[in-house]
Amino acid sequence: MLTRIDHIGIACFDLDKTVEFYRATYGFEVFHIETNDEQGVREAMLKINETSDGGASYLQLLEPTREDSAVGKWMAKNGEGVHHIAFGTADVDTDSEAIRAKGIRVLYEEPRRGSMDSRITFLHPKDCHGVLTELVTAADRTPKDHSADHSTAHSGDPEKS
Repeated sequence: MLTRIDHIGIACFDLDKTVEFYRATYGFEVFHIETNDEQGVREAMLKINETSDGGASYLQLLEPTREDSAVGKWMAKNGEGVHHIAFGTADVDTDSEAIRAKGIRVLYEEPRRGSMDSRITFLHPKDCHGVLTELVTAADRTPKDHSADHSTAHSGDPEKS
């Protein structure tokens, strides 16, 4: 079912400063950056490594662009830090339905478009021992800059379910 840790989502107050921290401290470079107006976040994906299934593992840095976004509300309660973990899967549709059949709340009826044209859904943190969990089926992961031209559904909001 799940093939890898796709990414760890980290909420931050200042995307540029946080990117610089990861670059200066660990040598990670930005693989992809985009603004998601619908979800109210600016995000950067820092590629950590390739994986045996052809995917990769990333850190996703999320800066809210408005206070009422899911990440903005989460940060108002928690501050900066780990927001979610995302697991890669070859088929998010099938796997999310299998997980739903086990009684786990899946936050989206149908998977949505996520970062870098992936297909994603989220699992409710109350059903996952307090961890907001994302399932991701990656699209072609060649770097692209979608700074202003895409609206993604990448930041699950458990308060809406």
